[in-house]
This record gives sequence, C-alpha cells and structure tokens, in this order.
Amino acid sequence: MSVILGIDIGGSGIKGAPVDVQTGKLVAERHRIPTPEGAKPADVKKVVAELVRHFQHSGPVGLTFPGIVQHGVTLSAANVDNDWIGIEADQLFTDATGCDVFLLNDADAAGLAEARFGAGAGVRGTVLMLTFGTGIGSALIHEGVLVPNTELGHLWLRDKHAESWASDRARENDDLNWKQWSRRASAYLQHLELLFSPDLFIIGGGISKKADRWRDLITLERSQLLPAALLNDAGIVGAAMYAGAQVGTVRPPRPALKPQRVEASATMSKPAKTTAKAGLTGAK
Repeated sequence: MSVILGIDIGGSGIKGAPVDVQTGKLVAERHRIPTPEGAKPADVKKVVAELVRHFQHSGPVGLTFPGIVQHGVTLSAANVDNDWIGIEADQLFTDATGCDVFLLNDADAAGLAEARFGAGAGVRGTVLMLTFGTGIGSALIHEGVLVPNTELGHLWLRDKHAESWASDRARENDDLNWKQWSRRASAYLQHLELLFSPDLFIIGGGISKKADRWRDLITLERSQLLPAALLNDAGIVGAAMYAGAQVGTVRPPRPALKPQRVEASATMSKPAKTTAKAGLTGAK
C-alpha cells in the first residue's frame, strides 16, 4: 500500500492529506479543521474521524501528537489538554475512525519526512532536525532510523532551559533581533553538536520560512545546516511514512508506563551548579 492518510495535530489546527509514501507527495489537497478549544481527547478524536471521512479513507492512518508517545500511549502533553497524559491514544483513534491508527511525536514525524524527502534527502549518517516555534522539538535519525522522543528542547545550557531561552517564542518575548537570537541558537546547536556529532542539522518550525535572516549568522564547528524544505507538509508526510512502516508488524505489548508531565520532568529540573559547565562559555 503506497497511499496512506497522514494527519498532523497542531495547537491551532488539525490537518491531513493522503500521501504517496514512495514519493512523499500529497495526492490530494490538504484539509484543515481548527483544533477544538482545550484540545480534549473526546473532541480531538471527533476531528480526526471527520478528516478520515472527508477523504473517504479506510486504510491505515498515521497521526502526529504534540508530546511523548511510547507504544501508542501519550505520556506528556504540549498545547493540548492534560487528560492526554497516560491514555492509549492509538486505540482511542482506532476506535473512533474504524482504521488502524499509528501515533508518533509531531517533531519525530517532521524529521522522518525531512530526512527522506526534504532537506536531508540523500544525506548519510546522522540527521538532527529541530523545530523552533513555541518551544523546540527534536528528531534524531541515523541512517534513516528514528530514535523517538528525544525531547532535546528540554536540555539545560548552564542555567538556561533550552526552549525557554532559544525558541522562536523566546526571540519574540525577549525582543531579540536575528543576530541576538542566532547567538543563542548557535550556543544550543554547538552543544548538540558536541553530544551527537550530526552530519546535518535541519531547522524547521516557523523560522524556516525566514532562513535568509538567520542562516548566515549561525556558527557551528563541523555540522552542515539547512532550513527545512517540506514546511507545513512535513508532519503529514512523516505520519504517513510511519504508519506505512508499521503496517503488517506485530505491535509490541504495552509496558507498564508511568505518565509524565514534561514541565516537571527530570530533564526540566535545573541542574546543580557543580555540573553545569559543558562548554557553553559563549551563552548569555
């Protein structure tokens, strides 16, 4: 099966389209429905079911979610209701649509699509995609294989929480010009470069449309950097790709999972001063 429906759940809109997963191309015009206020599970599942009906789709569905997803269970929630935390969301959507639904993190979906069909097409080795928007999403892909739920926006740079300090929202809130923001972004990217040595950084999110304003201001030691190419279609394409790869596989048994509120997670805890000297002397 080469055509699979991809759906991307966002804070303001839920959009979908059928995708040819062999080419990464949408085969019908994208359809968008506003995200219900509060984004509660019962309301969001109705919108997803409406999108499935809109396309008269009866096959597998790939679906993105703005939070941690493990074995179909949503373990955190960003810009959606906290009732999502700890539920079997893939089963919720499967029951609502009558289709086999496969769920993954939204940044992971965008990274899969960009690595294969977008800015990372043909790049061997390690690709690290970062989406700069309200926060910072991340997707780590090595030789085409996704390492899910990396949540690298929640790293700390000395006493700076990365996405609170270097996201596009932080740029706006702190009234930074592009040169000032690029210094912050460079410090963050250099830290990731030290940790993962990616062959390529792909920069997505809203700022990817303004790459001419910041691209030449970012400084890295050795990695290549490119703006995302697929823009608003990346989540849809990546969701379809993921579902296509899961069709016919045996779903692993769900482990005993402890739901986690990201804002109170270990990665969000301010590090002790004695351990916070990781090569970020230029970060201010």
